[in-house]
Amino acid sequence: MTVAKHFDEMSYGPAPESDIEARDWLARHASGFGHFINGAFVPSVSGKSFDTFEPATGKVLAKLANGGAADVDNAVAAARKAQASWARLPGHARARHLYALARMIQRHARLIAVVEAIDNGKPIRETRDLDVPLAARHFYHHAGWAQIQDTEFADHVPVGVVGQIIPWNFPFLMLAWKVAPALALGNTVILKPAEFTSLTALLFAELASAAGLPPGVLNIVTGEGETGALLVGHEDIDKIAFTGSTEVGRLIRERTAGSGKSLTLELGGKSPFVVFDDADIDGAVEGVVDAIWFNQGQVCCAGSRLLVQEGVADLFHERLKRRMQTLRVGQPLDKCIDMGAIIAPVQLTRIETLVKKGVSEGATLHQAKIDLPKGGSFYPPTLLSGVQPTSIVATEEIFGPVAVSMTFRTPEEAIQLANHTRYGLAASVWSETIGLALNVAAKLAAGVVWVNATNLFDAAVGFGGKRESGFGREGGREGCYEYLKPKTWVGRKARAAMPALSQVKPVAGDFALPSIDRTAKLFIGGKQARPDGNYSRVIASPKGKAIGEVGEGNRKDIRNAVVAAQAASAWSNATTHNRAQILYYIAENLNGRADEFASRIAAMTGASAANANAEVDAAISRLFTYAAWADKYEGGIHQPPLRGVALAMPEAIGVVGVICPPEAPLLGFISLVAPLIATGNRVVAVPSEPFPLSATDFYSVLETSDVPAGVVNIVTGSAIELAKILAAHNDVDAVWAFGSAELSTVVEKLSSGNLKRTFVDNGKATDWMDRAAAEGALYLRRAVDVKNIWIPYGE
Repeated sequence: MTVAKHFDEMSYGPAPESDIEARDWLARHASGFGHFINGAFVPSVSGKSFDTFEPATGKVLAKLANGGAADVDNAVAAARKAQASWARLPGHARARHLYALARMIQRHARLIAVVEAIDNGKPIRETRDLDVPLAARHFYHHAGWAQIQDTEFADHVPVGVVGQIIPWNFPFLMLAWKVAPALALGNTVILKPAEFTSLTALLFAELASAAGLPPGVLNIVTGEGETGALLVGHEDIDKIAFTGSTEVGRLIRERTAGSGKSLTLELGGKSPFVVFDDADIDGAVEGVVDAIWFNQGQVCCAGSRLLVQEGVADLFHERLKRRMQTLRVGQPLDKCIDMGAIIAPVQLTRIETLVKKGVSEGATLHQAKIDLPKGGSFYPPTLLSGVQPTSIVATEEIFGPVAVSMTFRTPEEAIQLANHTRYGLAASVWSETIGLALNVAAKLAAGVVWVNATNLFDAAVGFGGKRESGFGREGGREGCYEYLKPKTWVGRKARAAMPALSQVKPVAGDFALPSIDRTAKLFIGGKQARPDGNYSRVIASPKGKAIGEVGEGNRKDIRNAVVAAQAASAWSNATTHNRAQILYYIAENLNGRADEFASRIAAMTGASAANANAEVDAAISRLFTYAAWADKYEGGIHQPPLRGVALAMPEAIGVVGVICPPEAPLLGFISLVAPLIATGNRVVAVPSEPFPLSATDFYSVLETSDVPAGVVNIVTGSAIELAKILAAHNDVDAVWAFGSAELSTVVEKLSSGNLKRTFVDNGKATDWMDRAAAEGALYLRRAVDVKNIWIPYGE
């Protein structure tokens, strides 16, 4: 073939990356890879192993140790032994170690990229140009946090020993996302890579050892799902960080319930890709290529749901189909391909099955007519158009190179369709009108939104989801907090057992007039409401004197309260100044009745007058604190290494159930409710079970303080029974529960249904008078989700 003919045809030829060094490295481990524990590679105690395969050919790639209980025990013991010494190192020393790891990644970048492409099946261009450089960036970035930890996180300490479980779609990048912040902040790690893609983790272990990382700081145990389950269930692990499917994340939430383990979950998604009629159509088409055909669509935040405005839908789809035809699917080490191999035959079968199901439900199938390599697991770029919002391909994560498309007419309809999902990980908005784009971005239920872009990532910008896409953030300052715990909570003692509910003692021979009966009602939707069951309970003083009655709330009362809270969504959109004013007004009105509330506390609890007055004064002060924070707890601007910014915007979680502690009946109630409403949440609160009258008195303060109906709802009754209802309720977005260890276990386990966020104390006592332990950023951070909105600019 002549040079002229090449110019005439402009056809691609193969441009293979050399795999000699990678194959040599594999050959050196032909006998099999062991676990990396306490700074050395060791075989499984059981001697068991399994094979890992090359997705592009189906051939055996390597033999890996299959971790069992003894291997996990050994890794955890090594991590525990090393943790205290690692945490005691000056931040500068840990920063030097992370810097060395970053430099080691850069020096061996090409080897890592080739091994990753062979092991995972993704194109070498992606591993070489994105995965490995971004992994190095994470270690550099978190070396900086280690250096300044003493000043930036002075009131926090490391969580301790961390178990981390990562998926197969970005094996090396996910390692960096999790290992870098954990090590930087003084934790030690046991990492369990995906069974399909463990090789770059083991290569990294070699590099880390060569870089001088102390033994036990990083441990890697390979294996299948059972190995991960052993890690999750291990009693001597302080935190689990998991990235993977929603189904497994739900099981982990249930398994760790009540264990006291910190937990972050980065799970599945079905991300919307919204194209308005004023968008740059060609730019948006290229965005789709990056959104769904990048990494063969095996991306948790893949923009797999295309929402296209009707006026440009035909043009958009025409250009998208034409662009699909130019995509090239081939061997991962070919530098000229756009898509490589699907991870494994089982995943390929799932993709094929779901596409057939979508067609049977009425979708129109379009697949690029391109040649696929023989052998291995390959699938062509695919578009399903005319999809209904309820179709399985519109609601379920396919995790393959399949885009599904539907149309909309108005921005309001686009928002409704975009949010019509149980997930909430990421979204893309395409419009040349920046005001429209930002307005829509603010209303999307997603942890990350890209404007006129997609799949942008950086170590300085937090990443994570809402709803069934999980909770917690990775990257940036917000990601650092996931690997820290408050100093004031270290060494907390178990809450002292509360005395049994005081019983009313009979009174005889008393000719005084009986008191006029008054049963405190529930407070729902801004109104006093009788309990659905018409049952009540008597509240007695420590001496057995009846001092009041409260309603016995039930499932229907919680349902009504949640409905009222949902209807008060305007509170989340109110100005921060307005919320601050109302909180100040609540404090002012409580101050006017301070003596009355102090008398009530003394009567219920038997506290001295001085202590009762001190609790009321502290409650008033706490309301002032959160009024002050209401218009000051603001977002930030990240400056990732690109032309653009990322806005880190704290958002209200939504409807939050609050189970108040049994002690400090007024201050405990205020300490939990105030930060939530200050940040725009609506609350369904269950007051102190033994001492609920401070809260039922408090609703008269709310009634006179301009608090909109439904913002605060109060349901009295059994803390554990009402907590069960709130935790299982799919329209409740989070539950805060302070009380017994059993209460924490129940709330965490039942919250797995819709993977709502939880904030519990595991039966540990909080000194509510201690401002460091009971107010401020510690609570505000848990009262919001941070949404990162990426805004590139320039040509």
